[in-house]
Amino acid sequence: MTIANGGAAPARLEGKSSAMLVCWILGLGSLVSWNSMLTIGDYYYNLFPRYHPSRVLTLVYQPFALGTMALLAYNEAKIDTRKRNLAGYILFCASTFLLVVLDLATSGRGGIAPYIGICVIVGAFGVADAHVQGGMVGDLSFMCPEFIQSFLAGLAASGALTSALRLMTKAAFDKSAGGERKGAMLFLGISTFLEFLCIILYAFFFPKLPIVKHYRRKAALEGSKTVSADLAVVGIQTQQSREVDDTKQQERLSNKQLFFQNIDYALELFLIYVLTLSIFPGFLFENTGKHQLGSWYPLVLIAMYNVWDFISRYIPLVKCLRLPRKGLMVGVLARFLFIPAFYFTAKYGDQGWMIMLTSFLGVSNGYLTVCILTNAPKGYKGPEQNALGNLLVLCLLGGIFSGVALDWLWLIGKQSF
Repeated sequence: MTIANGGAAPARLEGKSSAMLVCWILGLGSLVSWNSMLTIGDYYYNLFPRYHPSRVLTLVYQPFALGTMALLAYNEAKIDTRKRNLAGYILFCASTFLLVVLDLATSGRGGIAPYIGICVIVGAFGVADAHVQGGMVGDLSFMCPEFIQSFLAGLAASGALTSALRLMTKAAFDKSAGGERKGAMLFLGISTFLEFLCIILYAFFFPKLPIVKHYRRKAALEGSKTVSADLAVVGIQTQQSREVDDTKQQERLSNKQLFFQNIDYALELFLIYVLTLSIFPGFLFENTGKHQLGSWYPLVLIAMYNVWDFISRYIPLVKCLRLPRKGLMVGVLARFLFIPAFYFTAKYGDQGWMIMLTSFLGVSNGYLTVCILTNAPKGYKGPEQNALGNLLVLCLLGGIFSGVALDWLWLIGKQSF
């Protein structure tokens, strides 16, 4: 079958609900392994009490994610999206399984050697994250906005799911010998299975959906070279001449032009995640004091952030509740009031105020992220939308890296530091 046109309009509606569900699961798989690491932070704090696990592991993760994403974004027009995403999910699956193997091999003991092993695996998580997040957002950017919204909701759902499971496993195993370790191993086992499910769905199910084939055919006709492998899987061969491809590549805007045309979106994503990661998760684990909830307190805070981050990602589905482009920067800058709010709440407030504040942090993070990433790719051709999606994810990861680094400032003046 040869590409002749972009596909009939009715065909675009076939499989839309299935595609949205798959996008949600793929989003879940994009962060479920990393969120499992964050959610079992209390287990790692018991194993490595002197090594600041939530802060160090996050700081290890981000340079690998940011560096890999920068390379992939620079070369995105030449990279096979199918191979890129599958490589990311396979690496996630293998790395998560290795965490289980490492824990079993060391019998759950602490020490510097197992900690270094965990850091190496976390670096692999960062590489996988760059492959999957940038690849999927770029891939979905030239499809309908609902696909990106579902993918982003799945990202947040991974945090909500792992938090809920962590609370249940803590309740189930809290009184048993080695309860935290049992809960952690159960977590990592579930995450490994979900990553394997994502591999199967993306490799064999997603590319065969009619609506996905329609958008990929359309992107190929607009000059995209990243979708050819996905089209070949379903028996569609792209036979445009090399001259036509080259002409279309020359017609598309450069990455530099795309970046400056959307610099407000890029800066907003950067600032959102600078603020969020300067508080979550390190501050919530180490700087909120001790309260009546005891060892449950940081888990409840993490859970409240994740649940509200997940819920808020559905708010922009109601068009009248979306912020316009001019209002996004105001909302992003207003979030920096969270810094003094968290400082004074940790110092003078009780656990109820901190739980409420953490919930608002999650709501604002999820809502603003979806507003930006569903609005930004509009008005461009397929190759440009793919490139812009990669650039925005690069800015997002840059914000995460900066936020993780700034999170260490909360430890200034603490004797344990």
